[in-house]
Amino acid sequence: MSTIPPLSSGDVHPQCITEEGLWSTALMDCFEDAATCCYGFWCCPCLSCTVSGRLQQPYCLPLCDLPCLPPAGLALRLTMRNKYKIKGTICRDICTSCFCVWCSWCQLHRELRAQDKGPITVNVTNVVHAQPVPMMMVNQNVR
Repeated sequence: MSTIPPLSSGDVHPQCITEEGLWSTALMDCFEDAATCCYGFWCCPCLSCTVSGRLQQPYCLPLCDLPCLPPAGLALRLTMRNKYKIKGTICRDICTSCFCVWCSWCQLHRELRAQDKGPITVNVTNVVHAQPVPMMMVNQNVR
């Protein structure tokens, strides 16, 4: 049986580290991203298909959802929580997917947009462009 030695100040054990975070926006934060809110309000099936595609799932998967029990919406919510290590419970996901369908899809879309805004890495290499030496034209037909 292995034991973990006691922690002294500044020591961190890998078993104690949790990398789970929170959603970038709350469920009802529609005004954080008005474009997503309008997209979800006016065409929620299109928004849900967009989210599904961006999670690399079949685009039309959310169209299989039933009004009172959305299995695809729940599955995609769980997929996103696992992929981005977001804290939550299955019970909360079920309630959110069943009773706040539009807000849930908007939150998923906002989260995808937030996760895609990671740091941008630009690789710069030193490139020297040398121009050719100009040549002088000599007219040999001079009389």
